[in-house]
Amino acid sequence: MSEMTVDTLVLGAGAAGMMCAIHAASRGGRVLIIDHARKPGEKIRISGGGRCNFTNLNTSAHNFISGNAHFAKSALKRYTQYDFIDLVTRHGIAFHEKTLGQLFCDNSATEIIELLLAEMAQAGVQLRLETSVSSVRKTDSGFDVALTERGQSRQVSCRHFVVACGGKSIPKMGATGFGYRIAEHFGLTVTETRAGLVPLTFSDTMRSGFRPLAGVSADAAVSCGSTEFAEALLFTHRGLSGPAILQISSYWRETIPVMIDLLPGRDVFGELKNMRKSHGRRTVATALGEFLPNRLAGFIAGQAGIAGNLADLSDKALMAISAAVGQWQVYPVGTEGYRTAEVTVGGVDTGALSSRTMQAKDVPGLYFIGEVVDVTGWLGGYNFQWAWSSGWAAGTAIADLG
Repeated sequence: MSEMTVDTLVLGAGAAGMMCAIHAASRGGRVLIIDHARKPGEKIRISGGGRCNFTNLNTSAHNFISGNAHFAKSALKRYTQYDFIDLVTRHGIAFHEKTLGQLFCDNSATEIIELLLAEMAQAGVQLRLETSVSSVRKTDSGFDVALTERGQSRQVSCRHFVVACGGKSIPKMGATGFGYRIAEHFGLTVTETRAGLVPLTFSDTMRSGFRPLAGVSADAAVSCGSTEFAEALLFTHRGLSGPAILQISSYWRETIPVMIDLLPGRDVFGELKNMRKSHGRRTVATALGEFLPNRLAGFIAGQAGIAGNLADLSDKALMAISAAVGQWQVYPVGTEGYRTAEVTVGGVDTGALSSRTMQAKDVPGLYFIGEVVDVTGWLGGYNFQWAWSSGWAAGTAIADLG
């Protein structure tokens, strides 16, 4: 068994891990970063339709879910979206803003991976792929970590051990939740985890009723409890998807209804009353077709259970139609799970970590960053910014220790 000694061992060559490695090595520290995958940054590569939504101009702690709403503030304020934008700009990567402050590469997500690899190479970071952790043990001077590298055993001693191996989302890419087991091994609490930013599914009975809407999309305001997102939703063969649904999925729990307003900000009742005067011979479905996709208009008319021409309908009937459009309650039965989830909600309890350094309070030298922590961002580049910020926080803290 070969042995080596480094200052810092980073587990996970994703966004957070590579960012941490760059900064941990910035003052000459010996840094080794490992990953079980064949290539680094696989989730970066597939993100944003292959163009990587690498941050969001509107990033603040408000855009994150956590057991401690304040935990993310320190890292996000000290390494902001503008800091990462400066790094992207220095590397000559062209990018553009889409809706709601989302920034994407003009060309390919691989440019972000190449940026990180170039920064690691310049800092002298060693990268080992197809390498996994067999065991980790605390010592007086740090940690002894047993690795398996392409079938060969290796023992690594390090002062700092950084866990950046993500959550459970997208298991086909190798996600296992291994970071949670490391946390529990060292006595840290892991909060309940579940799939986030994921499509919602219907029961078999509901699926049958919604089948005519498969493939229909519409802008909507979707809410669950007091949380609301106004973006596009998409009806699928299994249930509901689209940005608005992915956003609300991180807040949704079983048995809770999802409220859908298909025409947010519109006075549907008032518009139907005016239409009753000017186009009284229109049916309910035809009238709603002025505002909604035809298939969706017909479906909503059926849901309201009100037929006939507008001229024959009372104000009470028009109010019922308006409610069917703006206060539509849907009861999903589940989600598509980690198979298609973009993130994992929950993770290593923030109460066990320093918000400034990401170090475990009771285990000196042990750090948790990125998705493995109980900090989950909204859709739109926020989770990448958390990766950059938390990776920077841990990396600079390690570099400061010398």
